[in-house]
Parts: sequence; structure tokens; C-alpha cells
Amino acid sequence: MDFTISPEIETFRARIADFVAGHILPLEADRANFDGHGNIRDAVLRPLRAQARAEGLWCLQLSPENGGAGLGKVGMAVCYEEMNRSIFGPVAFNCAPPDDGNMMVLEALGTPDQRSRWLAPIASGEVRSAFAMTEPHPGGGSDPAMMRTTATRRGDSYVINGRKWFITGAEIAAHFILIARTSDDPRRGLTAFLFHRDQPGWRIRRRIGIMGPEEHGGHCELEFDGLEIPAENVLLEEGRGLKVTQTRLGPARLTHCMRWLGLSKRCVEIATEYADRREGFGMRLADRESVRIMLGDLAMQIELGRLLVMKAAWEIDRGGFARKEVSMAKIHVANLLHKAADVAIQINGARGYSTDTPLEWIYRYARQARLVDGADEVHKMVLDRSLRDAGSGFWSWDRGE
Repeated sequence: MDFTISPEIETFRARIADFVAGHILPLEADRANFDGHGNIRDAVLRPLRAQARAEGLWCLQLSPENGGAGLGKVGMAVCYEEMNRSIFGPVAFNCAPPDDGNMMVLEALGTPDQRSRWLAPIASGEVRSAFAMTEPHPGGGSDPAMMRTTATRRGDSYVINGRKWFITGAEIAAHFILIARTSDDPRRGLTAFLFHRDQPGWRIRRRIGIMGPEEHGGHCELEFDGLEIPAENVLLEEGRGLKVTQTRLGPARLTHCMRWLGLSKRCVEIATEYADRREGFGMRLADRESVRIMLGDLAMQIELGRLLVMKAAWEIDRGGFARKEVSMAKIHVANLLHKAADVAIQINGARGYSTDTPLEWIYRYARQARLVDGADEVHKMVLDRSLRDAGSGFWSWDRGE
């Protein structure tokens, strides 16, 4: 693969970097701009998003006809990494989960009417969205075959009953993508549905408290008790829910990694700046061999993560699925993010443990990275299965014509 990025992507990257430095980092530095859940307050976010949109830095991942810039995954890798230099960055550009993944799957699989009704309001920033798949035990988590939420066909509608939990953004979402069981077929038993928050027959049981800062709308437990969804709101078709989840979650895992690389680089930036000026026992921290080893190792690990992410992005852009590449990137970058925050806190000492820098925010946030969109162990099993299927071909080189 060619690691040269196009002039268009570089222009977007540079403009995003300037926007983050000039408009977002100053807001992040003022604790008054945080809400009670550790994210940017909505009253601060709204004008920031309007400014990003006015400057043409809005929804870059979507096609121009859906309000974006048509960036492929390689371009997204470059830009998302730059956006997440700030913890407030992705949401300012409408590139934050879960809206990011929901918009991409609606663009890929929705009918024209569905894109108009369900995608356009998210893309414009008018509403937020959620993806309702994970269930409490004994329901489905990493194994969708265990899903217990049911959708029963009654005339021109489906009736939904069951429970979901840890549904990101549900408290403020207006548009939902729901995965439910329509049959016991092992491959065609799940179906994806679209519904609006104002429809009766469901409720949020609770907003689940978590260890780290939260996305807007939190992580909620939902209960469905007779929600009726018209058949026209089936996404793709009945029995293709597994296809919908695969289409959404693969790229979403990769976009997580793109953003986490930006946060990892921010950790190194804060650690390096402090080590350069902090002195103790007659010398700067930056001159101590132990500190140089820690920062040098992080620099290498970040570059390894960027290479894994870029290879997966390149593979998707040329029409591949990049399953093993995405799994490798997800494992590596999730663990890297936690390590980067931990090392940066250690170098900063009590300052890093305080709220004077975003390091403690990143540290708490980072622990979820090894769980969301598939735990480390699940992705390692995916890699083992791929290795068993491909044998030595697992490491084969791509051969041109």
C-alpha cells in the first residue's frame, strides 16, 4: 500500500488541527464547560458544531449527497486521529459514536426513503441516535446467537418485546436502530428495525452508572413491552440483521481506533511538555533515561497502531472486509490507549492524577476500550479462527496483477 495521502486529505487534516487548537482546546481547558457526566455541555457544544459545519468540517465520513465530504476510510483515519487531539473533538465534527456508526450503516443499507427520514436528521445535527443490540444475561452480547429480544410479525407491523442494556446515547437519542430476533434460523434469525423515541411500547429503565466519563445520553437499560414497528422500518430486510451488525460494527471498531490514536498522542504530548520543564534532583525529567524509554516506547506503539489502522482502512477502501486487520487494530490500540494514559499520568505525577489535565479523564475512559465493540479475547479468538482457516496464508502478501 502507498502511505501517501492526497492533497485533499492533508488540507482537511490541517484545517481540523487548526480548528481543534483554536476553538476546542480552549473550551476543554475550562471545567465550567463540562456537564455532570464528564462531557462538553450541550449549550457549549451547539455553537461549536455550528461553527464546524460553517467551515466545511462536518460529517466528513458521509457522501456529498448525504451532507458529507465523501472521505474514504484512509481519509477518515487521518482526520479522526486529528479530531481526537481533544476529548471534545469528535462530537464537534459530528463524527462521534454512536451517531458516526449509525450514519454510515444507514447510508450503506438504507432505502432512499429511510435515508431521508432516519439518516438526514442525524447528519444535520437535528437529532442524536442509538444502536440497541447488547442484552443483559442470558441475552446476547458478543454472541448475537444468544439474542432474546423478539420481533413478532402482526400484519404490517412487528411487535417488540425484551430488554437491552449499555445502549450508548439512549437517553438523548431520537432515532434508534434495534436488533431483534424474528426466527431461530442461525444465520437469518435476526432483523434490524428503525424506531423513534416517541413511539409507545418501550421505556428507559435506568441510566447505568459507569467508571469513566460518558458519551452524551449515557449508557442505558431499555425495556420493550409491545413496541410496534411498521414493516417499512425494517433495515435491509427481515432476517438480515446479522448483515446489518457486521456492516456497522466492523468500520465502527476501526473508527474507534482512529480516535483513540488521537487521544494516545495527546497523552504523549502532555507528558513530553511536562517532562521538558519539570526538574528534580538536579535534572529535567526529560533527561532521565527511564522517562526517555517510556516515551520512546509509546511513540513506537502509537506508530504500530497507526500502521494497523491504516492497513485496515486501505483494505476496506479497496473493497475488502479487513476482518483480521480490524481485530488486530482493535486489540492493539485499545491497550495502547490505556498504556499511554497510564504512562503520562506517571510522568506528570500528582498533576496527572488531578483534573488539571485531561489525563485522568482519558485514563477512566480508556478502560472501556478493551470491552466495547468486542472484548480483546473475542477478537483474539477471531484471529485464531482466521489463522486456522488460512494457515500460513494468514501472513500472505498482497500480490498485484
